[in-house]
Amino acid sequence: MALAVALSAWAQAQETTPPPASTQPQTTTPPAASATPDGQEPAQGDDSHVSTIKVVTNEVDLVFTVTDKRGHFVTGLQQQNFGLLDDGRPPASVTRFLQQTNLPLRVGIMLDTSSSIRQRFSFEQEAATDFLLQVLHPADRAFVEGFDVNTDVTQNFTNRVDLLDSGIRKLRPGGGTALFDSLYKTCRDEMLTLKQDYAVRKAVVMVSDGDDDYSRALESDAIKMCQRAETIVYTISTNVGPSKDKGDDVLQQIADATGGQAFYPTRIEDVAVGFHNIEEELRSQYLLIYKPANFKPDGAFRTIYLQSLDPRYNVRAKKGYFAPKAE
Repeated sequence: MALAVALSAWAQAQETTPPPASTQPQTTTPPAASATPDGQEPAQGDDSHVSTIKVVTNEVDLVFTVTDKRGHFVTGLQQQNFGLLDDGRPPASVTRFLQQTNLPLRVGIMLDTSSSIRQRFSFEQEAATDFLLQVLHPADRAFVEGFDVNTDVTQNFTNRVDLLDSGIRKLRPGGGTALFDSLYKTCRDEMLTLKQDYAVRKAVVMVSDGDDDYSRALESDAIKMCQRAETIVYTISTNVGPSKDKGDDVLQQIADATGGQAFYPTRIEDVAVGFHNIEEELRSQYLLIYKPANFKPDGAFRTIYLQSLDPRYNVRAKKGYFAPKAE
């Protein structure tokens, strides 16, 4: 009851101040909301190139996705359509609320190259290349990595799909699986250290069966590092079949904790469908920038609870973040 009251009070407070104009809604637009065409790269001065959020401002940038009951993306919503709690409290203030369909992407492709997926690997490669061809705009960058007991970055961040494709083709399956170690290292080395002069959306697409037989890191360690690096993780399972197994549960847990989504193709040829769904989602998200109430720069984990006030819609966002420590 207290949670519902707090969310309702925050939402009512937003209605007293008109929200900033949103940019480029697409896909499903709710009643009474207008839609404008998408597909253009952000122009200089466009709201999509917001300043990089510095930790000294104690601001949180929250990327999230809204879907209807059928899983269709919903755009055109406004700030007052949502309820937000940070560490159990409504935020002190909201800096911006934007539909960031054109926010530049920084995407990592992680392909499981362990021996357990040997027979399915060629489908992973083809689907990954097709995804990059479709998703990368001029302002976007991606890297390619294979992982088994070790990680192998075969192509660093670039916008050139030909180089990314070559990196994908260099990967060869074989060996055990250190999934948690690999995800931890990838978010630490590739995403946490990423420096930009403008806001970007960071995401990892992991194609794997979810099995791990070699990691020293725990699943929780890998998730925490993704959260520190503010990276959304999308997972595509290579366990084809009518039922999920333990590895699929692992992929689901990682995606849920970081605000991503897990996909379970019923045929290995449908791995490409998972990539397509991720592509569509990356262009259909919102960005909410706010200042938390009662913020303490102590390095502690702060929970995030975000929901739509319209019961027809579902919201998917990261579960929380680590507050920066005071220097």
